[in-house]
Amino acid sequence: MLQNIYNDIINPDVTLTGAVVKLLLSLVLGATIGFERRRKGQIAGLRTFALISMGATLAMLISIYIPQVYLGLKNGDPGRIAAQVVSGVGFLGAGAIIQMKGSVRGLTTAAGIWMTACIGLAVGAGMYLISIITTLLIIFILVNIERIEVRHNFLWETKIIRVKMHGILADIQPLRDTITSNNVHISDEFMKFDYEEGFTIVNFMVRSTSQVNVPELFQKIKQQGDPMSITITNEMNM
Repeated sequence: MLQNIYNDIINPDVTLTGAVVKLLLSLVLGATIGFERRRKGQIAGLRTFALISMGATLAMLISIYIPQVYLGLKNGDPGRIAAQVVSGVGFLGAGAIIQMKGSVRGLTTAAGIWMTACIGLAVGAGMYLISIITTLLIIFILVNIERIEVRHNFLWETKIIRVKMHGILADIQPLRDTITSNNVHISDEFMKFDYEEGFTIVNFMVRSTSQVNVPELFQKIKQQGDPMSITITNEMNM
């Protein structure tokens, strides 16, 4: 009994037992990656990754099944349908990328979605050990390499620091100097002069690490002419 089940699992032909085992394995592997993403607060989580992995596995099973059953080909092209998964899943990855004015987020999740689809294809093709090892490597990258980035201060974030000042500013160099002196790199800046209301808005697109003391930075900016408001955001707003 167990020998028959084992033979069905390792059989390159599509069998009911083998297909169910492959779908269950891809579900577990996909959900494992999804759990890590959900733990980081990403929208795509366990269900999304599990469905992507299972869907890719099913696509591979169909690719193998059709040439064998309907065309009688043992050496058909099982990659024809599965190949579309690699390109088609890119639409899901694009949906996971949240793009704002001045900030792009979700690239790691999008890459994870693409990798999960590839894992599903590998499971469908019967590459069980490789699929499991790949999943473990992905979890290692998502968890441990992030710790290395945090420990060595490699994580840089793109933000918008918006300063609203009384009057029409003739020189914003003091603001630049204050921001850059706090380990914040200014990538670009955008200004708005409102002559009717008599104020100036300066948007600094900055890159910084999570270790920057934002309240302390705001206090130093406040000393540069008593601004009307200081905000930090992901979105440009003139």
